[in-house]
Amino acid sequence: MEDSLIKAAKDEAERRGTSLSRLVADLFRSLTAAGARRQATESASDLEEDALRELGSRTRRLLGVLREADADAYKEHLEGKHFS
Repeated sequence: MEDSLIKAAKDEAERRGTSLSRLVADLFRSLTAAGARRQATESASDLEEDALRELGSRTRRLLGVLREADADAYKEHLEGKHFS
């Protein structure tokens, strides 16, 4: 490792009122925490993709169609259609 990089890191640690070891440990913790969050997000995304692949093509095309639908209006529609 370059001497100038070590010196800059020591200076930064001093500016923050901590040791270089503590600064490096905190960096490693933040990297592993960020990696764990990213991995969890990617795993959830993979699960969603797997679930979508299991659906038939017609069902996949229907996803999101009724996001803004009013449940009461839909119930009234069905009652009018089937009980009138």
